[in-house]
Amino acid sequence: MPWKNFQIWRGRLPHWRADDVTYYVTFRHRRPLSDQERSVLFRTLFKPEGKKIDFEILCVLPEATEMVFAVRDIGANETLEFSDVVEKAKIRAGKLIIKSSGERFPPFFVESYDRIIRDEAELEERLLSILGSPVDHELVEDPSEYECLYVRNA
Repeated sequence: MPWKNFQIWRGRLPHWRADDVTYYVTFRHRRPLSDQERSVLFRTLFKPEGKKIDFEILCVLPEATEMVFAVRDIGANETLEFSDVVEKAKIRAGKLIIKSSGERFPPFFVESYDRIIRDEAELEERLLSILGSPVDHELVEDPSEYECLYVRNA
């Protein structure tokens, strides 16, 4: 493998990890999220930006969330597992949504699908796909109008 410190572990899905790579991560929602719920999830996921992870793009849609990011180097002999960052954000957002909705469970599934971005072509394809998703889902006419979308250097 061309990746540094490459590892595979498995939940329901296989998960590949390596140092100095860019990841694509997505997870589905159990039900469509309201505007307020999307905003809560977006803010919670975005909070570690610049501290633990560096987003290229993050988009929270009514029925799914997608993101592309790199894990930051946090120091010698310390390994940051990005799923800890993403899953903890989902737990926090889920608790806030449950509190306001009265539901019993968070409105999104626990496990996320993740993939190591293999090359520049795949990165560009993922970024363009995510960028266009609010328009494709007829939420806005221009992606820059969508509040739950972050694009680095946009």
